[in-house]
Amino acid sequence: METSQTSDGVERPRHFMVGDWMVAPERGQINCAGRMERVEPKAMEVLVFLAAHQGEVVTREELEKNVWHGALVGYDAVTNSVIKLRKALGDHAREPGIIATIPKRGYRLVAPVRYVDIEEEQLLAGPDTAGPDSVPAGKTRSRSLKAALIASALVVLVGLAAALHLIWSPATLESPALSGGESSHTPSIVVLPFDNLSDDPQFESFADGITEDIITDLSGLPALLVIASNTSFAFKGKQVPERELAADLDVDFVLEGSIRRQGDAVRVNARLVDARSGFQKWAKRYDRQAAEVFAVQDEVTSSIVEALAVKLSQQEAERLARRTTNNLAAYDYFQVGQRLAKVSTPETNRQAQEAYRKAIELDPSYGRAYGALGYTLAFSYRRGWTDDPQQTLERALELARKGVQLADSIPQTYWALGFVHLMRKEYKLAEAAATEAVTVAPNYADGYGLLALIKNALGEPESAIALIKKGMQLNPYYTWDYPYNLGRAYYTLGRIDEAIEALEEAKTRNENAVPIRMHLAASYVRANRQDDAEWEVQEIQVLSPTDTISHLEAAHPIQDEALMNAFVDDLRTAGLPE
Repeated sequence: METSQTSDGVERPRHFMVGDWMVAPERGQINCAGRMERVEPKAMEVLVFLAAHQGEVVTREELEKNVWHGALVGYDAVTNSVIKLRKALGDHAREPGIIATIPKRGYRLVAPVRYVDIEEEQLLAGPDTAGPDSVPAGKTRSRSLKAALIASALVVLVGLAAALHLIWSPATLESPALSGGESSHTPSIVVLPFDNLSDDPQFESFADGITEDIITDLSGLPALLVIASNTSFAFKGKQVPERELAADLDVDFVLEGSIRRQGDAVRVNARLVDARSGFQKWAKRYDRQAAEVFAVQDEVTSSIVEALAVKLSQQEAERLARRTTNNLAAYDYFQVGQRLAKVSTPETNRQAQEAYRKAIELDPSYGRAYGALGYTLAFSYRRGWTDDPQQTLERALELARKGVQLADSIPQTYWALGFVHLMRKEYKLAEAAATEAVTVAPNYADGYGLLALIKNALGEPESAIALIKKGMQLNPYYTWDYPYNLGRAYYTLGRIDEAIEALEEAKTRNENAVPIRMHLAASYVRANRQDDAEWEVQEIQVLSPTDTISHLEAAHPIQDEALMNAFVDDLRTAGLPE
């Protein structure tokens, strides 16, 4: 940050011009032709950082790192700051004269920046910007000196008070370091994807599945904060120092390991590292028969719980002891289905269904496979990939219920049931199932995501925003559906600039997701960006010709009739065919 020194020797951020606006960072003010606007601190820090990089593209990540100093913040923290700046500066996102949005990259300050000295600042500010506490120039230095002395005295007093509080406060006397008591801090952990050391790359999904299962087991423990799998898998194949992970994700511990599977034998290495110090807290190697890998998974989870001194209730201990399957062949087919289902095309959806059916044939008690099959059927209904929609939904519900019946200790089966109920427009049943998912696993980020989707469908956008922000905290490297839900909520609230910002970010994460483009087209209509809205509809027709007004009205879950009608009207204006 540029600084200057005043006549009393105090350094402060330098004032500067952005276009015709004079910016006074320490006062939180901008002035132009006698007009003064106040800017909140974080938005001002964003403006200062952009000004220091005038003409350059500044990414969201750079702003989060330098303004929020690496703290985990919700998606809309940067967005809201930019929106507030544009409002104060009289700027517009579509035709920017000061701050331009660079799609898929970040922001650029396009207005010229010029730093000014104190005398020039006073001339530019003029008498109209003087506040009620302004004083004659002759008294400024004495007033400043007196303020500085008072401030220094206050700093000393506050420091002494803080020191006394630290020494004598009950919290300090009872701290673990001094008394041997227990800390109230909730330990946090990220489970990195286990490396596949097998000769056959086909076992990659097997290693990923074991990693996700350990994350699922740990996510069910309220006494432990667990980073979501989407975030941990962002580090797959990367060698990232533990201390860097601690700073990036704000976690205390890192679990990492490897799996080598050859024929009937399997070797698993795992180690738990204190992320902040880099010291190893626990490590073990397991050489077992391949069929015993699930027992190894249980041992790894139990060892982490013991190493972190996490106290389990009887119910939590029982949940950890339950396995979804002990059939290795069924597990392999399930992992194939998981990989195919994520591709989300008609063909891969059908292939995923077949893989899940084979898993069920091999293990008829495999509850998670039933839930996953129910989800893929419901998803195919939503996308119009089925010739018998009603029968597809009936079968999806039957399978999802069976999944919960067989595996009621994991969140994924409840998630699948909630999604099926939502597609059936059984909103309260959907909400109950999704709520149970996060009750079973309080760290289950996707559970909060589904609840946000349901709240959007119920016409409760404020609740949706709160839930999706909770999910983003647990899953900092969130997938497209998180900003999609955020944008959808803003659209419902009529906060169209924020809706467009969130939905455009969602589209950068998945350009083939039709729900994003639909709400983006509707938002563009509200923003009088007809050309952009029509282009989105053209892309929808290429990606998914079955998505029409009639299919939307039949399959898109929105309980409030007025909200549905408004959404349909916007898409009809955008050109979505009947």
